[in-house]
Amino acid sequence: MLPASWRLAADPSLQRRDQGRVLLGGTPFRVWRLNERAATVADHLLGGDPIGEDPTYQSLARRLLDAGMAHPVSTSPAAAVDEVTVVIPFLGPAEELAGTLAALGPTGPVIVVDDGCADAGAVAAAARQHGAEVVRHAANRGPGAARNTGWRLAGTEAVAFVDGGCLPGEGWLAALLAHLDDPEVAAVAPRITAELPASLPRTLAAYERDRPSLDRGPDPAAVHPRSRVPFVPSAALLVRRSDLERAGGFDEDLRWGEDVDLVWRLVGEGRTVRYEPAAVVRHVARATTRSWLRQRFDYGSSAAPLARRHDAAVRPLGTSVPVAAAWALGTGVGVVPGLLCAGATTVGLIPKLSAVPEPRREAVRLSVVGHAYGGQALAEALRRPWWPLLAVAALRSRRAQRVAALVAVVPPAVEWLCERPALDPVRWTALRLLDDAAYGAGVWAGCWRERSLRCILPAFTGGGRRRARTPPRTT
Repeated sequence: MLPASWRLAADPSLQRRDQGRVLLGGTPFRVWRLNERAATVADHLLGGDPIGEDPTYQSLARRLLDAGMAHPVSTSPAAAVDEVTVVIPFLGPAEELAGTLAALGPTGPVIVVDDGCADAGAVAAAARQHGAEVVRHAANRGPGAARNTGWRLAGTEAVAFVDGGCLPGEGWLAALLAHLDDPEVAAVAPRITAELPASLPRTLAAYERDRPSLDRGPDPAAVHPRSRVPFVPSAALLVRRSDLERAGGFDEDLRWGEDVDLVWRLVGEGRTVRYEPAAVVRHVARATTRSWLRQRFDYGSSAAPLARRHDAAVRPLGTSVPVAAAWALGTGVGVVPGLLCAGATTVGLIPKLSAVPEPRREAVRLSVVGHAYGGQALAEALRRPWWPLLAVAALRSRRAQRVAALVAVVPPAVEWLCERPALDPVRWTALRLLDDAAYGAGVWAGCWRERSLRCILPAFTGGGRRRARTPPRTT
């Protein structure tokens, strides 16, 4: 049961039509037609009224949350942050640990897991200075093993993982802990922004400031594969100990992507994972261009082992067959065949929107949005995991050269126009492509180590953002 005092905030994607009786939005995209009673309840819930204890309000609130059409706003009393154990897996220099411990603010017990640090004495001294317990691994065993050691020593139900070098902002833990008032929530993650070291080159620092590698954006979300927030990192993550026990903790065989794997296993078990950007934690960026590129490469190398565990959730593209076909025809054959295919998908969408006023107009709008997202997904796939294939094709084909130029220039240019980062368009585009190329190289290295190409195969959905769904009956 949801806390009766909670309220709901509508997701930015949510639209209401026909006097509130039709809801459009969520992830994946849904179209719901509500009866008169449910529409009235939705008016109250989305208008800011408390959820209350009425079963109808509770039921619709839960469905809106699960669909990603709304997000919870906690009005519960301040959470007891002293009942949270903080686990810090650590390998870096002791001064980074001291900074993290100083920034934690009020918490319960703090356990530092020294994962084979070169200067164990300095790590122990920094921990003692801030009243933290230290557990040492004689040899480095990886972040998953360090986190497992820490949470298994915790005596509290709530466990917060914070990487060494991270700097939590004021009130971060209370903002996350409030979500655990919902018994369905297994884990909550804050927004991760970048803390820039002075040694990072100025141009790269400007890029990292505007596009932190771990930032999931300014809007709250329910986390699940193929959604706007498909995963959250464990650089800072609050998890129920009971859920960690059921899931078996982090997979210690994964050096990268162990946090993605845990989140997806929790979601696969029917548990809820939430992203709460009201809580902010700064993450120290890599100090040099080489280490920055290596980080991107390592992130990419996690795709192949994750695909062995989660298959289609990792694969690139992830759009519907009709949308992919329209773009394939448009780029591989000609603009006219691509437009004809897109038009056919639009016509096929009209009967699915019979519950919506003016279904033809809505079908055109949704088709344009769906094809735009599909094109964005295709361009990202070509720039990241598929760029070696595109490069080889460009050596043999002028059409492939035009496609390569298109995906290299247009998406970063649109991104620059929308976001207006500090860098000029040329340097922004160059670093964007370097970022993608390093990640893609890591993907192929992971494929080689795993002896599998599964993670570079496309994944197709039934209808992507354009899919219409009917909600369970609401009375």
